[in-house]
Amino acid sequence: MTGIGEGPELIQLDDVDAGYSHHPVITDVNFHVHEDQFTGIVGPSGAGKTTLLRLLLGTLKPMKGRITQSAGLRMAYVPQLETVSWNFPVTVRECVLMSRKSANQLPWASKPEKLQVAAVLERLGIGELADRHIRELSGGQQQRMFLARALLRQPQIMLLDEPTSGVDVSTRHDVLHLLADLHEEGVAIVLTTHDLNGIAAHLPHLVCVNKRIIASGTPNDVITPDVLEQTFGARMEVLEHLGIRIVVEEGPHIGALGGSV
Repeated sequence: MTGIGEGPELIQLDDVDAGYSHHPVITDVNFHVHEDQFTGIVGPSGAGKTTLLRLLLGTLKPMKGRITQSAGLRMAYVPQLETVSWNFPVTVRECVLMSRKSANQLPWASKPEKLQVAAVLERLGIGELADRHIRELSGGQQQRMFLARALLRQPQIMLLDEPTSGVDVSTRHDVLHLLADLHEEGVAIVLTTHDLNGIAAHLPHLVCVNKRIIASGTPNDVITPDVLEQTFGARMEVLEHLGIRIVVEEGPHIGALGGSV
């Protein structure tokens, strides 16, 4: 898989404006997600990255334009860790079981569902944490738990909001490799990130957003001084090391874009 998106389309956003309280956050969006896509959405805070995810997820309706998706599309969403109430009284197993398809009909899980959860937790390397309270997890373990919740739904497309925010470098690499494995297995991946060096430069397809879509393409197409200046509003130097583009922000905030440079 190339990850750029050449297969059948799962979701299409055509000429979409969207926002909150009648104030548009993002405008003139044309964005199609294909079943073989692995895309990173990058941009500064307030640029509309999460709004774009909500449009794809269907939890936000457009002010203008049209959104269509393939029939029976199975989606899963992984939120930012910072938005979660970690004092909620549940264990890792219970938290993952909440995402099962029958959760709205039955308050208890079936034996096959429990076995499925155990298998997913083992796959993500946190099987031994099943009975631990969620607040006792490290940042990397918390992220793995939410990936387990997403995988339990057997999605065709997984949407992730800043999946590596607040985790260490080792966990960031682990998450990226896991997402690459899922993509190889046929799951379309769309994630937001502010981490140009640690995440975005390693993805096959990027979309730069700042109130509108500035550019879309491979890292070589998108990680350029001109595109980044339009996206982030600051001039940035782009270097190349071992075939990977590295961004250096000019001025007093060098390194603020993620990753050591």
